Amino acid sequence: MYNVRDNVQASLGHFRMENYWFRYSNFVPRLFNWCVELGFEPGKIMPSRAFCSDESQGYPVILLAKHFGIFPFNHGQVGGIMACDRHGPHAHHGKDLVIVHSSHVGYDPEAMTFGSYRRIQTANHRCSSNCGKIHATLEWYLREYEFACQNIFVDMRADHCRLTLDNQYLSRSRERSLVLHLEKMVEHQHDGEMLPIAMQSTSRTFIATDAFFQHMRWFFNEGTGKQPLGDALLPEYFTYHTSLREDTDGSRQLEQNLIGAMPWIVTSAEPMLTAAQANTQAEFDRAYRSISQDSAYRGRNLLYIAGLHVDISPSPEQAFVLTKFIPWAAYVQLKNGERYVLEQEALFARLQACSADNPQQLGLDAAIQMMEDEEEIYLHLPY
Repeated sequence: MYNVRDNVQASLGHFRMENYWFRYSNFVPRLFNWCVELGFEPGKIMPSRAFCSDESQGYPVILLAKHFGIFPFNHGQVGGIMACDRHGPHAHHGKDLVIVHSSHVGYDPEAMTFGSYRRIQTANHRCSSNCGKIHATLEWYLREYEFACQNIFVDMRADHCRLTLDNQYLSRSRERSLVLHLEKMVEHQHDGEMLPIAMQSTSRTFIATDAFFQHMRWFFNEGTGKQPLGDALLPEYFTYHTSLREDTDGSRQLEQNLIGAMPWIVTSAEPMLTAAQANTQAEFDRAYRSISQDSAYRGRNLLYIAGLHVDISPSPEQAFVLTKFIPWAAYVQLKNGERYVLEQEALFARLQACSADNPQQLGLDAAIQMMEDEEEIYLHLPY
């Protein structure tokens, strides 16, 4: 998705969070009522969820079952990736169809930080990464960025800047690496060559471009000597090179979704949050094309909605996580042939206009009791 470098930041910036969220107990009845307004038949709607496998995603599943009256089909894979090969079975299981997709990120209300979640089933209620798949995917990229921040040095002079680069950033032989946009950073000769003004055992020193020099004046004072580039290594100055060609089973789809946006993710104040946003955007783009072209959904009423789950860490006394849903985009396909996409602002307004009261919701306690009563009847069957 993110193959045009200059557009990544703009795309991520369009994902609004503040004042664009619903409590899940408020979101799902609105979603149900929207479906009814679109002409979906209550009692014949088959919901599907495309969530991560994390236990923190259980409460949204319960609420979908409560309001749609059926346990939702499962389109989800670890990391908030949609299994696009499951459209046929999903379509087979209902008359009208709903898919709710979401990436997720934890939130610690005490520290007011994203990316961790208190797991109350552990012995000491410990906090750990959430989403764990996103965390594991980012780990190498964050380490590479931190190493670059500490091993690229700037020496500001009155009229120019000297830039010392670790030798690995001058090599093209590494199969997986952080790659600097040297054309923006280092002065080149007319023949395109870069000539070092000093050579060390593990690094080379160059004269920086005038544009880089002028930019670094915001971060460094002249005459302070050689200093690590640090946070001044902004996303416009680097990218990552890695091969995802060996991904034959979709296990690295999350990494494929994030790789183009990775410079903005690793430099973000909240990398886990930014990665979850980017994954939601990329997955909607990918899954929308799959859903809209799948013959199993042709001529059917279908609503596909994508967003972000914010899992607020529960206290030890809480049974479930408090989940907030931030909608990103939705695709509507009706059996009369009408098709359209709603972007975030219009989607939020559409959901907000729907009632949060659903008189057709299932009473879970009563339904479970009924099943237990039915079970008594079959206790004496010969099997």
